[in-house]
Amino acid sequence: MNEEFIPVQNSEDEDNGEKMEEVLSDAGCSSESWAILPVLCLTHVFKFLDEGDRRSADLVCQRWHNIMHSPSLWRSHTFHLNVRPSKYRQSEFHSSVAYVQSRGVYLERLAVLVNPPSTYSIAWRLLRTIKTVFDELTRVRASLKPALLDFWTQKLFRYLLVSFLRAQGSKLDSVCLNGMKIGMIQGLEMLSTLAQSQKRTNHRYYISTLDLKGFFSGEVPVYRNSNMPRTLSFMKGLTHLSLSYSCLSDELLKALQPRERGLRDFIHLKTLSLWCSLNVPHGQVICGHSWESLASCCPGLKVKIAVDQILNTDRLARILLPEIPLVDFSMTTFYSPNEEWSPRPLFYVMLPQFRLTLKFLTLHLSNCSELLDEELLKLVRRCDRLEQLRVWAFLEIRTVQRLLRIRLAQRSLLNTIRVSVYSVEEDHEEQKEQLEKLLSTYRDLPPELDFFATVYPHV
Repeated sequence: MNEEFIPVQNSEDEDNGEKMEEVLSDAGCSSESWAILPVLCLTHVFKFLDEGDRRSADLVCQRWHNIMHSPSLWRSHTFHLNVRPSKYRQSEFHSSVAYVQSRGVYLERLAVLVNPPSTYSIAWRLLRTIKTVFDELTRVRASLKPALLDFWTQKLFRYLLVSFLRAQGSKLDSVCLNGMKIGMIQGLEMLSTLAQSQKRTNHRYYISTLDLKGFFSGEVPVYRNSNMPRTLSFMKGLTHLSLSYSCLSDELLKALQPRERGLRDFIHLKTLSLWCSLNVPHGQVICGHSWESLASCCPGLKVKIAVDQILNTDRLARILLPEIPLVDFSMTTFYSPNEEWSPRPLFYVMLPQFRLTLKFLTLHLSNCSELLDEELLKLVRRCDRLEQLRVWAFLEIRTVQRLLRIRLAQRSLLNTIRVSVYSVEEDHEEQKEQLEKLLSTYRDLPPELDFFATVYPHV
């Protein structure tokens, strides 16, 4: 580790630069074909080339070389720093830094994908490279808008990320911090930095999309910390927000309500996505009035809720309050016959509360010990605005036919139906043949209907 890691350009690139004037000429382009294409057409074609092909095209002729330096070709880039120790090549990190030094000023959309390194030597070199990349982006004043940051959460990297957000956060309009799983103190520090950057911006560069699903560590009850609502209240331009349910509180719902007049009357929350699993704290009690107030302040608000392995009816009822403008609901539950739980209250009581708003329904159920066919069919009949239905469950084959009949006779909006019928191994082939025979009678389905059904062996 005594050797200093200094990112430089590849020697091949340096040699190409020295010989550029000797190699390039207009003779490389045929006057009868590519040479006569307008610049706009060539630029559009070059957008579909990967970077290796662009480097080759850059050497064809002087005209192509000039076009290849058009800023519109370099608006977005993804850095893949997923190097295994046994295949580590320093040039991959060199090229990342060299790219930012030469093209960073044009960047508007950036994604940096990093897998955790296994050795200290590679980790240190990788961190030096990331720091150099962020420093260069700041130096060239890159006009970044969306930034996808999918990194491991080492302490030093968090420091670098906070420094970057402090310098560039005012220019971002989309931030994804999905799956970072960091502690509450570190997470709130990062969000506070992002929120403070919004105070220095104008209306043009408000952050509109923020994805915090899995941002905090799973066991952290974020809803108990009053700094979370206060921090989000500074993000005035939020229109799309994704959160783990552990962040939700009455105070947070209040903080998401628009307060300012004038231009802010046209900027309010449009989509709120919530994710909750068994291992995420979800015991908090939310007041229905808080949801009602948020919905009244944000016309057209769409709420999406996904739950995973929540096998407690009371807790499900606390999550699915009738005041929520629920548009999308997804549920995954795998439970054994020995567990004293049934999804019937969900079908009969909870989901029908949203029959006038629910459009997208996804269910993964391991109901091997109870029949839910009638419950599912009744729910589909009651949900007036249902557009998409995706089901994985133990069902009778004729239930698929009955779903089709409901769609054709009553539910013209239901234009996506995806059904995977679970079966035990000994019945798999028989049920598959039965389904194929049944579907053979439905050959003239409406063209707008996306229908799919299959029999799936349950393991």
